[in-house]
Amino acid sequence: MMDKRVMAGAAMTLVLFTSVTRRAMADAMVVTQAMKASTIAEIFIEEDEVRVQIEIGAQDIAAFANLLPDDLYQKVTGETQPLEQRLQTFFESDWQIQADGELLAGQLEEIVPAKRVVRDEVTGDALAEQPDDADIVIRVALHYPLKGRPQSISIRPPRKGKIPVANIGFVCYHKRLPVNDFRYLPGEATVDLDWNDPWYSRFRHANLRRQFDAPLSAYLYVEPYEVRKEIIIRPQDLQTWIDLGLRDDAVIPIGKQVGLQKRIALFLSAKNPVLIDGKRAEGRLDRIHFIHRTLRTTGIIEPPEDLDPTSATLGIIFVYPVDRLPDEVSMKWELFNEKIQSVPAVASDEAGGLPSAVTPDDPVLVWKNYLINPTIPQLVNIAPPPTQQRFAIPIVSLGCGIVSLLILVVVGRHWSSGRGFSRPMLAAAGVLVVVGVMARPLAIVRVGNPLAVRPDLSEDSAKTVLSGLLHNVYRSFDHHDDDLIYDRLAKSIAGELLSDVYLETRESMEVKNQGGLRISVKEVDVTQIDPLDEDGPEHSFRCHWRVAGSIGHWGHIHKRANEHEALITISPRDGNWKITNIEMIDQQTVQGAPAVNAKQQAAGT
Repeated sequence: MMDKRVMAGAAMTLVLFTSVTRRAMADAMVVTQAMKASTIAEIFIEEDEVRVQIEIGAQDIAAFANLLPDDLYQKVTGETQPLEQRLQTFFESDWQIQADGELLAGQLEEIVPAKRVVRDEVTGDALAEQPDDADIVIRVALHYPLKGRPQSISIRPPRKGKIPVANIGFVCYHKRLPVNDFRYLPGEATVDLDWNDPWYSRFRHANLRRQFDAPLSAYLYVEPYEVRKEIIIRPQDLQTWIDLGLRDDAVIPIGKQVGLQKRIALFLSAKNPVLIDGKRAEGRLDRIHFIHRTLRTTGIIEPPEDLDPTSATLGIIFVYPVDRLPDEVSMKWELFNEKIQSVPAVASDEAGGLPSAVTPDDPVLVWKNYLINPTIPQLVNIAPPPTQQRFAIPIVSLGCGIVSLLILVVVGRHWSSGRGFSRPMLAAAGVLVVVGVMARPLAIVRVGNPLAVRPDLSEDSAKTVLSGLLHNVYRSFDHHDDDLIYDRLAKSIAGELLSDVYLETRESMEVKNQGGLRISVKEVDVTQIDPLDEDGPEHSFRCHWRVAGSIGHWGHIHKRANEHEALITISPRDGNWKITNIEMIDQQTVQGAPAVNAKQQAAGT
């Protein structure tokens, strides 16, 4: 039993705190998120015990008064009753934990004053940096020994009739795996336990189930130049079809993960075929990662770490290149077993995602092109630079003329020195003149006028040209074939810069925590240009521009916007404006909008 002095100190702290913060706590009641409830309970179900950790908020102290020492119990309730009797009442009536309907004997292990753990308002996860001014709560630790493996555990918080008398947000874990997202604890909650695979432990009340409750899910993303098939699956579930040797492992060690990924990728490459416009498509594995999923986002686990086989989850992406937006894409799901009878699935295009499910009776996920005016990414036309005056020089004729002129000079000197004419030299000069005349249409070289001024380019025209060039640079990456990307880039970038611009632009478009997937650019906006003084045909500017885009991935829409600043030089090349030099000064992400999952997207949120 806890030292009465410790409990007295804890309770006195909370009683005093209550007297000075009653208004603040009352205001907090308007917040409805369960992770912001006055009292927070975390319930841990293990092989031999149930542990409960509770943060009791000021407004709920009366519901937990039976935990207080005698003198403070009297101050809070105006009554007297020995602590030993009240603890028995607490475990038998106030806070009941039952295993298969049998009441478990509880023990109070700890009760101390502490700062409230402030949590993410979406996921309920504790914030990495806790504020210094967090509320004071009473932190309680309860312990319930287990005998054997019960089929179910029931939790009954303090209540009046069937209605809870405390505002309690809670989450329950079975063998370290959360059974539910943060929810409000009702008058009674019963969880059915799967001891072989806690992933399948479920609360009987549907509202208490996880959002990511399914062990696997499937997604189709259809774009003008690419179809993606994405699968999220637990290796634990794949062992129905392929022996991965995970049954007795306590963890999946880092050293084993790459080999495991290769085996799973090879297995899945032959499953769940995709048809594009009625023809079976041959795709390629684009990437495979172990991932983490929360209510806020999904991302790869980087750097790698040892993983719990029960919760370890893989994201696998197969890519199917297309040369136009298809009319219909379908995927036939083939992986069903006794536990997996419904697989959440989403088919997405630029208009959004349509959530559905595939089942043994209806195993085909279908996307049809109902887009009225689909966006087909294209390069923009850029007005060519003003035509510069050029001279056409017949090289052969010019050479013949120069040589024949030299011959005549030599013949003239011979004549003036009294040595007479040289008939062979005169004949050679004549032949060269004839050859020069006949060769005039051949070997023409055109050169610019060295005295001409550089092409005029107003500020408005310069902004239009730069906007077009930068737009075309990003649009080049709509394709995923390197040869096509380089061909498109060459229309805007001078040859000597192609490799550098390719690498730098690709890196700026990648979402690092999604394994390097590239954002689909929706907007390129040049916000400011400042001309720099330059001589010659080139124009240099200090340029600011903004790039915004998004990518649908693993059931979420990831949005991103970057701002760039660079020194950019453009000049006429082959009759077109091209970027001939670029020096990056600054690049920063100005928008990191939270990912939106497919359910939210379909609901318009």
